[in-house]
Amino acid sequence: MKMTVEVDCTPEEARRFLGLPDVSALNEHMVDEMKKRMEANMSMIAPEELMKNWMSFGQGAQEHFRKLMEAGLSGAAARK
Repeated sequence: MKMTVEVDCTPEEARRFLGLPDVSALNEHMVDEMKKRMEANMSMIAPEELMKNWMSFGQGAQEHFRKLMEAGLSGAAARK
């Protein structure tokens, strides 16, 4: 036997029916805190700062990759 039940209710009604807590005040507090932190760190998302951070990461990553390749090549040469 197959039975289908369709429930038509709002998310608020479903939350209450299932006994879930109302976290809307907590959500508002978290959003406000995120806004404050973003506004405090707006200078970090300036295009010049982003490029500076990306370029420094890129150079470090390139150097690490080069060393990894050199280690792999020297290991392959030693096995021959």
